[in-house]
Amino acid sequence: MSHFSTLRTKITDAEILKTSLRDLGIVVKIDSNVRGHNGQNIHSDIVAVLEGEYDLGWSLNSDGSYDLVADLWGVAKKHNQTELINSINQKYAINKTLMEVKQRNLGKANINLVLHN
Repeated sequence: MSHFSTLRTKITDAEILKTSLRDLGIVVKIDSNVRGHNGQNIHSDIVAVLEGEYDLGWSLNSDGSYDLVADLWGVAKKHNQTELINSINQKYAINKTLMEVKQRNLGKANINLVLHN
């Protein structure tokens, strides 16, 4: 029986996701396996290699978004999964916003970024 869960995300930019993970000090693998319970694994396009025996993965959908794929029970054994996923999502949102600013040549614009818990 598989322990893997699949969660829809709003993540659409692989490069920003990889940068965000690296910014958080997480090792990133591309086109690799996500480690799960009892040696099970599942293939994902982007894999965040976590401390311990479990990873997070993101798999591309046909609509261009990514699903989060993980053995969440296993991840929770070593990490606060809610805090971990929230920190990844927050870093992704910040990096995505900064990229949009650069692309629109708004480098001298004043930007106020407000984060809510």
